[in-house]
Amino acid sequence: MQWDLVLSWSFLIALVTAGIRLAVPVMLATVGEVVTERSGIVNLGLEGVMISGGLAGFMTAYYVENSAWGPAVPWAGVWLGIAAGVLGGMLLGLVLAVLCVTLRADQVVSGVTLVLLGVGLTSYLYRQQFSSLTARVAGLDAWPVPGLSRIPVLGEILFDHDALTYISFILIAVVWFLLFQTTWGQQIRAVGEHPAAADTSGVNVNRTRYIAILIGTGLAGLGGAVLTVVQLRLFREGITAGKGWIAVALVIFARWRPELALLGALLFGLADSLQYRIQALDTSQLGAGTIPYEFLLMLPYVLTLIVLLVRVRKTDTPAALGRPYVKGER
Repeated sequence: MQWDLVLSWSFLIALVTAGIRLAVPVMLATVGEVVTERSGIVNLGLEGVMISGGLAGFMTAYYVENSAWGPAVPWAGVWLGIAAGVLGGMLLGLVLAVLCVTLRADQVVSGVTLVLLGVGLTSYLYRQQFSSLTARVAGLDAWPVPGLSRIPVLGEILFDHDALTYISFILIAVVWFLLFQTTWGQQIRAVGEHPAAADTSGVNVNRTRYIAILIGTGLAGLGGAVLTVVQLRLFREGITAGKGWIAVALVIFARWRPELALLGALLFGLADSLQYRIQALDTSQLGAGTIPYEFLLMLPYVLTLIVLLVRVRKTDTPAALGRPYVKGER
């Protein structure tokens, strides 16, 4: 391999820039799962939630853009699609909340059910509505931050993205602040650590868990909508490609903290970007058969697994995680 091509400034800048963009859907889902698990509920259904948010967002954006007034307001389709993605994720979150909080069903089984429901339902609805893979939406163009985007290297990497990328990073900061600097965040963490004690102190455990689940699945739905509406601008079956499961693993890596979830998602995004960038270099540049493309495809997932194994012994698991709460029990 000609390493001077891979280690060139242009390649590295493009690699990191794309890595940040590719990290956004996983980052949103991971931070959402941090909120949910901090309340004591395990949501293994993130894959179903993300793909449901992705289809809800894509279909909304598509029909708005192709409506009578869509061309007059070109930005409406994207933003209404993003809102629909959040609502689509929250709808599946409501199903999970009813199963795990109200009915006290097994959380692992409920999560797997959510995956099957989300994947199956989205495939059926997409085939019924489009019956082809040609439907596309306009998406969002990059919005360079005035002044900052002209900074050499850093400007191109950090300040030349679409608006949803900037908003997503702001959301991470907001979630961190709410979880660790507000009374509401203390209630979420108390419910996840010792729900009986939180109940005794006047916290409504079930209501708090409902809210945490809806926020978490709303963020995961947003991640799915960002993927389909903003980044790929299309929908296909299995479009999330395991990103929901990656998000579940990254929560453990992050030790249930939003800022570390951001770091884990960026590592995944960089690995994903690397395999795309290397595949984009033609064989005349790298040499035919230098790196099998199958290895490149599995690179992001292998890296996530390695990082998870390194961090698995250093967890701060919420004490009540996965256990339903029955009032009066300790």
